[in-house]
Formats: sequence, structure tokens, C-alpha cells
Amino acid sequence: MRLASALAVLLLATPFCVEAQPTKQVTRIGFLGSSSAESDASRLAAFRQRLLELGYREGQNVVIDQRYASGKYESLPKLAAELIRAKVDVLVTEGTPAARAAKAATTAIPVVMGNAGDPVGTGLVVSLARPEGNLTGLSDFSFALVTKRLQLLKALDPSISHVGVLLNPLNPTNPLELKELQSVAPTLGVTIVPFDIRGVDDIERAYEATRRLRRGAVLIAGDALFGLHRNRIIALAAKSRLPTLYTARLHVDSGGLASYGTNFDDLFRRAASYVDKVLKGAKPADLPIEQPTKFELIINQKTAKALGLTIPTSLLLQADQVIE
Repeated sequence: MRLASALAVLLLATPFCVEAQPTKQVTRIGFLGSSSAESDASRLAAFRQRLLELGYREGQNVVIDQRYASGKYESLPKLAAELIRAKVDVLVTEGTPAARAAKAATTAIPVVMGNAGDPVGTGLVVSLARPEGNLTGLSDFSFALVTKRLQLLKALDPSISHVGVLLNPLNPTNPLELKELQSVAPTLGVTIVPFDIRGVDDIERAYEATRRLRRGAVLIAGDALFGLHRNRIIALAAKSRLPTLYTARLHVDSGGLASYGTNFDDLFRRAASYVDKVLKGAKPADLPIEQPTKFELIINQKTAKALGLTIPTSLLLQADQVIE
């Protein structure tokens, strides 16, 4: 009788023991991109790799819910709202337009900027040291690098006297880049000719107009739109025989002449560390926004030869990679 009673108690207790086991928590990360999945593939891979190193395994204890605007910035508020409704624990943004949309969409969910050109100048945060609010992360420093890009373009072809600059008027960082370029251009003996770009037709018109200028060249501002249309830009640069300098190596890998800019893969690795800190309880307002530490100059010698350019040896020695 006593044995039967003990067994009955044990059987009754077993379900409660099972129910008492803690449920495995899955972290949900929202990834909001100004560009496309293809353009961001390398950055997201670096982000994922760092998360894995920190103990986050997709499909086990973390899910990354992705949304991409593909250069259509008007869709970003809707995409941000979708991620918020999905109850993400943290939002990671790619590009200044995505960061602005995330900021407008929520004050409660932490936002980690994977890259933003000038977070203070564009009004995303109060200061880099103390961002306040729910945003933190990394700046890609793009607006401050345009001066160096213009210098490099002049070094690639010292005869250049006019530089057509492709800008996206919907990107708040691009006007800052233009201002920087206009301030330094006279010291380099060049005239800046800005072009507002909203689509492929505008790109074609800009190249045609620059081709008619005396000793023209083209400089591409930092914006997702130009990454999405990089193949068309590269084809137009070759057809018009205009030296063109880009912001990221993706363009040079695709046949562009040269690029100088932030190593974005490194930024997104670091963004994963920010995510880890936030998930462990750190407040975004207490995490200073960091600047990039890795920059890269990539030169495509094959393209230079096709344009009839002889790249100075000093510049080749500075390059992080020369594509033959």
C-alpha cells in the first residue's frame, strides 16, 4: 500500500518537474538595410561570424530577421515597423537612412548602427561620446573621407580639372560630403559639378554631362543606391573613359577603377559586439559611438590600363590590394 502511494505521488509530480524546466530563450535580432541582401552579404557574414564567436548560434539561440529597402528609402519606415511587430530584441541598421527610420520607429528597442556617415551632423545622436536615447553603434566616417578620395582621384590622373559628383539627395550624409568636397576642391585645382541621382537615367545623364567637361572625372558619394547600380556605373565609366573613384571595394571587384573607404566588414563585426553588450543589459545611451579603425585603398590595374592611365608607383605601394 505504501509503495503504491509513493508511486502515485511520483507520477503526479513528474509532469510538474517537466513543466518547471526553463524554456530555452531565443534572441531575435532585426537587421534593417538601406541596400540589398546581395550588397550587404559580406557585412552580414562578418556580423554573423562575430555573433557565433560570442556564443550566438542561428537556429539555436538567435534569429536574424532581415529587411532591405533596396535603395527605396521611402519603404524604410514600413520595414522598420514590421521588425518592431516581430518583437525583435535589438535593431541593427545598415546606412544612415535605415538608422533614421529605426530612430523614428521606436524609442524603446535598442538600435545598433552598423554604419552611419555622420550620426551627429545628421541628427541621429547628440554626441558620439554620449549618444543618449536608444541609438548607439558605429560611424563609417564617410563624409570626412571624401577629401581623401578627391586627392586620390587627382593623384590617379593629375590632369583632371572637373569632377562630377554623384549624390543621392535622399541621403542626409551626401550634402555633408558635397560641402567637404567644395571646400577642398580649389586647393587641388578642380571644379566640383554635383549631380542629384534618383535612378539609372540620372546616372547616364551625369556621365554624359561630365564627359563633355574639360578633363573630367567622377566621384561617387557614399550611398546604397550606387552600390545597387554599380554594374551600370562601371559600364558607363568605361564607355565614357572617365576615371571614377568609389567608396567601397565592391565596385572595384566588379571592374571599377579604384575605391577608398572604411572596411565595412570590420564595422559590422564590431556591431555584433555592441549587440552582445546591449543584450547583456548595457544601455545604448551609455555606449559611445566608435569610429572606424580600418580603411582600404583598392586599385584595379586592368581598368586603369583600359582608361590609358599609368598609376604612380607611390600609389600602388599605398594600396591594400591591386587587382591585376
